[in-house]
Amino acid sequence: MAHLKYWIEAARLNTLSASISPVLIASAFAHYENSFQSMVFLYCLVFAVLSQIGSNYANDYLDSKKGADTKDRTGPRRLVSSGILSERAMRIASIAVLATAFLIGLNLIQFGGYGLLIVGIASVFFAWCYTGGPYPLAYNALGDVFVILFFGLIAVCVTFYVHTLTLNWLIVLNALACGLFTNNLLVINNIRDFEEDKASNKRTTIVLFGKGFGRQLITISCLFAGIISIINALVVHSLLPLLAIIPTVFCWIKIKAILANHSKECLYRLLKITGLNVFIYGILVSLGFFLN
Repeated sequence: MAHLKYWIEAARLNTLSASISPVLIASAFAHYENSFQSMVFLYCLVFAVLSQIGSNYANDYLDSKKGADTKDRTGPRRLVSSGILSERAMRIASIAVLATAFLIGLNLIQFGGYGLLIVGIASVFFAWCYTGGPYPLAYNALGDVFVILFFGLIAVCVTFYVHTLTLNWLIVLNALACGLFTNNLLVINNIRDFEEDKASNKRTTIVLFGKGFGRQLITISCLFAGIISIINALVVHSLLPLLAIIPTVFCWIKIKAILANHSKECLYRLLKITGLNVFIYGILVSLGFFLN
């Protein structure tokens, strides 16, 4: 049981809202369009969550291997760099979880066609290449692009498409809002790890453009998510979607206050708060569609 506890810790459960919220939003909008399919929802949700866990495992293994994580890191501990789990065990676990995600995702082909193979292969490939491969995205200022694309545009649009076999402008806007809002998790993480990333030559956008850029990106993401909530309310002719503005405003206020006078410990707590806000945002956007 103690060993299982370490694997759960390495899965980083507090960040899994990033993979759950896109599926909730897309499926709720599909329900609004009278096209919701329960099995599609289940397969998409399991695929998304396992893909993120597999990516988190790969990140734990690869960052330790590259020297970006050390036993002296001040953020949440990483299991490989702390010596709790071996590199070999984490490598095998990450490959096994990503392979399982891919196999489960194959069930979606019966609903959306063989074109989904491209999405599945790309998702698993980039989940590993986020920190692995000859050109790791996280080490070359492409982490934000990856998050916005795979936790926003692709996750939301593909889930909605498999439900409905259609796309429209509103789901694309919601996908972008979801990706931008979710990316706040990465921005806070990179602000916290600024010194360590710079020392290990991990070129995040924060290392390249500074912490001020991160604060501006957070402001833009919260503002955009709030605007899309207003657009959702106008489209469905209901005030209910406006509730999704609450976590965007709260998130912005909390992040702005802590970043103004932060410590590593405060940023770690902020990461948990932001993960919760991403989840609440996903639920409230979903309710705005589902109950109308």
